[in-house]
Amino acid sequence: MSWTPHGMHLIAGDWVETQRRFASEPVEGAPQAFCLGSVALVQEACEAAEEAFWSFGYSSREGRAAFLEQIATEIDARLEDIAVIGRQETGLPDARMRGECGRTTGQLRLFAEHIRKGTYLDLRHDEALPDRAPLPRPDLRMMQRPIGPVAVFGASNFPLAFSVAGGDTAAALAAGCPVVVKGHSAHPGTSEIVAEAIHAAIKICDLHPGVFSLIQGGNREVGAALVQHPLIKAVGFTGSLAGGRALFDLCAQRPEPIPFFGELGSVNPMFILPEAAAARSEELASGWASSLTLGAGQFCTNPGIAIVMEDHAKSFADAALAALEQTPEQVMLTHGIASAYRDGCVQMACHETVHTRLTSASVSRSATPQLCVVKGADWLAAPDLEEEVFGPLGLIVTVASADEMMKIARHFKGQLTCTLHLDKGDTELAQRLMPVLERKAGRILANGFPTGVEVSDTMVHGGPYPASTNFGATSVGTLSIRRFLRPVCFQNIPAELLPADLVTPE
Repeated sequence: MSWTPHGMHLIAGDWVETQRRFASEPVEGAPQAFCLGSVALVQEACEAAEEAFWSFGYSSREGRAAFLEQIATEIDARLEDIAVIGRQETGLPDARMRGECGRTTGQLRLFAEHIRKGTYLDLRHDEALPDRAPLPRPDLRMMQRPIGPVAVFGASNFPLAFSVAGGDTAAALAAGCPVVVKGHSAHPGTSEIVAEAIHAAIKICDLHPGVFSLIQGGNREVGAALVQHPLIKAVGFTGSLAGGRALFDLCAQRPEPIPFFGELGSVNPMFILPEAAAARSEELASGWASSLTLGAGQFCTNPGIAIVMEDHAKSFADAALAALEQTPEQVMLTHGIASAYRDGCVQMACHETVHTRLTSASVSRSATPQLCVVKGADWLAAPDLEEEVFGPLGLIVTVASADEMMKIARHFKGQLTCTLHLDKGDTELAQRLMPVLERKAGRILANGFPTGVEVSDTMVHGGPYPASTNFGATSVGTLSIRRFLRPVCFQNIPAELLPADLVTPE
């Protein structure tokens, strides 16, 4: 690798050093020292972001589109070094790092294209009706406007696509909002090199340096200071339910409460309907095992629970077991995640009603799959069996009838995804399930697996709580820009005072 991290924070165009440091924990190579974040850095970054908003928030769509494309170009130029440092820090394979890098730059370019079109502005105009009786109507124009500086928390499981220049950052910058990122300590080197790419794009595009800052590491005090800073107007977060809920509560308790857009996890249940199970049980079980273990199960769309009729449960479980037994040991993202996975496996296996078909042999930072089976009635009686275990743990819930499957579906909390596996003869049951699943999840699949989230205009990556903290939003796709905009109505405002897009919309 030709690139070596310097371990500093990027604060409004300057690389800043702090005395306190932390060491990275790479899978390969020697640990690196990185400066630790502080409340003072939060203050400096937020003040710079607010100052930058007075120019960036009122910049042209074309200018911001060019900026997003330049960030993508700068990331592409650093691809080889990003792949190396990312692989060293996370243990993710080279192909995954390169693919995620492409997804990151793709998101940036997609948002550039999206804002050039201008449809996201939702421009509306009610012309004045001065002669209307009994009262005249004023000239009314409405459009979406950026909200101000945004805080983004990098995710542990996506060091690129959900981190420094990931979807939250891309959406906020596209909207015209400066961003302050709190980097994840699991991949600080990857965060630093991506921040360098954004910094280079800022200089090339001649933007205010406060448009972007990166604060590395830091304890809970730093995260709390960021979400509570009065200049921050919204927060984007991808992470654990406990951590996200704590930050969500802080946002709500502020003197000026702000929206917290947290994506907090999901078990993504799969409903395997009878005709499909009878016709292709082994195929479905093999596909489930592959999706369940992808990336060591460290995807928020990991399908952790499969609901199967008792008549087909044995064949499905046997086929899943055969596939999972062939899955090699995989490195997890951090020692903490690996430890939490082991604890989750032990806790599930301790249930008297749970039958463990395959026990995980995970040690240190590695993981192997675990497979468990439980009857539907016993699952309903044990609420903790619905909780996400972050890793390759699969739970098969067996049900005796279509009515019991419906009862299971209604019992689920909010999810990112729900999946139906069905054949033609399953249509009636699927029709009964659809209204329930629509209330439970942001994305519903048929005859597929939820791992793999397309970045597009139509994608919804969110869902009712606890999948996310705002059921009306998505963290993936172009609709995610709406999180960082608010509607403003202009009444009888002279044309020379209106935003340019309202006067001469393209």
